[in-house]
Amino acid sequence: MPNASVGTGALVAGAALVHASAPAFAQEGDDGDDGGDDDGGGGGGAGSSGGGRSGGDGESRQFRGGSGQAPEFIRRPLRTLRSLFDQGSPPPRQARRAAPQPAPLPDRAERELTALGLDDDDVAALEAQGFAVDERVLIELLGGELVRLVAPDGVSLDDARATVVGLNATSAVDFNHYYRPEARPLEDCEGMNCPATELIDWHFAATEDACVVPARIGLIDTGINPDHEAFSAGSVTVLDRVGQAEETSDLKHGTAVAALLVGSKQERTSGLLPGADLVAVDAFQTAGADTRATVYDLVRAIDRVAREEIAVLNLSLAGPANELLERTVAAIAENGIILVAAAGNDGPSAPPAYPAAYENVIAVTAVDRSRRPYRRAGQGDHIDIAAPGVEIWTAASISGARPKTGTSFAAPFVTAAIALAKAIDPTMDAAMIADHLEASADDLGDPGRDAVFGWGLLNTPALCRAVTATQAEDDAPLLISASEGGAGDMVAGADPNVGPATGGRASGVR
Repeated sequence: MPNASVGTGALVAGAALVHASAPAFAQEGDDGDDGGDDDGGGGGGAGSSGGGRSGGDGESRQFRGGSGQAPEFIRRPLRTLRSLFDQGSPPPRQARRAAPQPAPLPDRAERELTALGLDDDDVAALEAQGFAVDERVLIELLGGELVRLVAPDGVSLDDARATVVGLNATSAVDFNHYYRPEARPLEDCEGMNCPATELIDWHFAATEDACVVPARIGLIDTGINPDHEAFSAGSVTVLDRVGQAEETSDLKHGTAVAALLVGSKQERTSGLLPGADLVAVDAFQTAGADTRATVYDLVRAIDRVAREEIAVLNLSLAGPANELLERTVAAIAENGIILVAAAGNDGPSAPPAYPAAYENVIAVTAVDRSRRPYRRAGQGDHIDIAAPGVEIWTAASISGARPKTGTSFAAPFVTAAIALAKAIDPTMDAAMIADHLEASADDLGDPGRDAVFGWGLLNTPALCRAVTATQAEDDAPLLISASEGGAGDMVAGADPNVGPATGGRASGVR
């Protein structure tokens, strides 16, 4: 049987070659819903090698008499020997059935539309046609009234939308889309100090002296537990939504993101910028197992937090494109507020997630501690930059901490870095921030910008140096001084051309 053995070996080697040629992704056991595809592959391999054994080497083994079959005195002992071996063999492994996929979540509220720019006459005309007006609220950021409409019975949502658009061509009308937090649960982590901050040379949270006093941060997310020990320094302000009729959401996602940003350094959930000012709004509701925000509530929340003199807004959420959200994003960018959004967790083949895919939004993807892409992260030309987002240690909803995974938890790293940069130069707009992020990032994947990592991995010390290098000399620029490990504290008056590299590209704007 020598040829059969060679055939089996060739099959194993071929499988190894196929595995080696596949792209490397972060494969942490985040939620176990992969459908058993690995077991299926293993079963196929066993079947192939079994076929090689039974098929022999393909030669015609002729015995005397020309029958091509061994005599009975040879075949009987072989059958006996085979039966002895078979008694001790385990039964063949059955291929595991793939777990049923959960039903897809709805992407919009049933029978609801949102409109901006309708006047009282328009609203009265719609009510006369059977539309119900659920809510109306003034959006200062957009200079108009946001209206939530319910379509008449028996009218499709597309037809209802066309009716509203036909009534006022200058209005913005779209479905009341849902947006969801971009997180995945994990079971454990290798200790409290998961090395996410080391991956991007972030040393500010561990020291008394930070880079600078960071700019004020805004957050649109789920509810936050203000009594969590992570917020013992009292650095979080949670704003109420005026006129909110629905129940608020749970506290898991919002508490985790807020603690990652500004958690107290005295607690084991120390944040990236402990003590920084964070202003948050809960835009979400919980419906069964689904936590979601309608675009109506999302626009209203963005308008509310934009009044609080924030420099950067973290949006660890994702959903479909929506005309009203697009207008809101454009308006807040015109006001000089930088938007940072999660790239989404629907996988590399999913369509772009919003608001991350909009112009003037920094789209953040996630990598693990080995700089491999998170396998569920969205990809595309809109991806700007990567940050740690796998097994990130942060606050649990009630007390204590646990690891979290998702692009939701990569976005705060970039938000915190931009808050530092905006404190150095408050005049920077989104385009200038993007230039500095690109110049300072550690290139990953294909050379230059790519659809997986964007510009590459966030490098915060290099970003601070790049921003400071653009300041006038008499502004007493703050620069990172040399220290152990290649990164250190910020010092005033340092030469912008002197300072250790941090493993990435040369500092400065290209």
